[in-house]
Amino acid sequence: MRSQVGIIGAGPAGLLLSHLLYLQGIESIILESRSREEIEGTIRAGVLEQGTVNLLKATGVGERLMKEGHVHRGIELQFKGKRHRIDLHELSGGKEITVYAQHEVIKDLVAARLQAGAKIFFDVSDVSLYDIETSTPKIQFRHGDELQELTCDFIAGCDGFHGPSRKAIPADVRSEKQKIYPFGWLGILAKTAPVNPELIYTHHERGFALLSTRSPEIQRHYIQVDPKDDIANWSDDRIWTELHARVDMADGWILQDGPIIQKNIVSMRSFVCETMQYGRLFLAGDAAHIVPPTGAKGLNLAAADIQVLARGINEFYQSGKEELLNRYSEICVRRVWKAQRFSYWMTTMLHRNFDHSPFNAGIQLAELDYVISSKSASTSLAENYVGLPMEW
Repeated sequence: MRSQVGIIGAGPAGLLLSHLLYLQGIESIILESRSREEIEGTIRAGVLEQGTVNLLKATGVGERLMKEGHVHRGIELQFKGKRHRIDLHELSGGKEITVYAQHEVIKDLVAARLQAGAKIFFDVSDVSLYDIETSTPKIQFRHGDELQELTCDFIAGCDGFHGPSRKAIPADVRSEKQKIYPFGWLGILAKTAPVNPELIYTHHERGFALLSTRSPEIQRHYIQVDPKDDIANWSDDRIWTELHARVDMADGWILQDGPIIQKNIVSMRSFVCETMQYGRLFLAGDAAHIVPPTGAKGLNLAAADIQVLARGINEFYQSGKEELLNRYSEICVRRVWKAQRFSYWMTTMLHRNFDHSPFNAGIQLAELDYVISSKSASTSLAENYVGLPMEW
């Protein structure tokens, strides 16, 4: 089997890359270990930066996003029993964010690729990469009972943190950095009406909480918990009691309860593989970097990677130039570290670290107070939250 580009992973990064390459007349084949039903049905939150929304609209996959996405022009920070609005739109020069779940983005991209006749192999296994230092890298994989081989000019590793792509880069040349946070998020999907027009980020002595919108009928909320806790320890009543304790207001505002239809606990980490390219292999998205969800950067970083990679591959086929491809890691990693900085800042400012002293807790509150009282600090938050400009 032969293709110009072999893409491992049918998440947002892999699908978007295949879509952008198709628009430039470049063929690709996608290999995905899960079924179509699984990738489209795995519910994950999504806060899309202005640049990501613009990209999806400009490339013809934004129609449902514009109909069903929720445009937010601000966020609210809640601490010491009061809420303070950060006007993202005004502070960023007119930009905004759109709440549109990641699995909905995946549905749109899968539909567009299949309509265009793309080759997507679902339910593959035993994926391995070799000859990645040559001009004809290869991917071996099993589909059904048949062992197959895909030869290509380039391989895009878009297969997430646990996929085989990053591990194909020799360990002695991989530069990896990681931080594990002592925080976990217990996330719920609840059948209630929207609780607020914009996201509410809450700092509380009992721990962080986030209230967000999913649809007119279903909302997504989070509370900070021990990442090693068992979800079985959290009854619906306990979850609502804890949410009320953290977000209800003295002025009478009370969070609306409702049936919980999904709940789970996820741990939080920051991870960067600075070696995002090796030979003809290019890593993108979660295969190269993980950010804590507090800064809402995961999918957006993947989209930024893909824009650089798609342009670099197109330049190669149009003119034979490899300058942009050779600078792929340099360009992307610079943006990745800025997103890591912002996500780390948001996470450490808003979460309660129970190992901290009262002095550390005072510093957190002072940081929050500075953000809401200083226009320059609010502007910095807004600029990062809506998405920094692409730097080539």
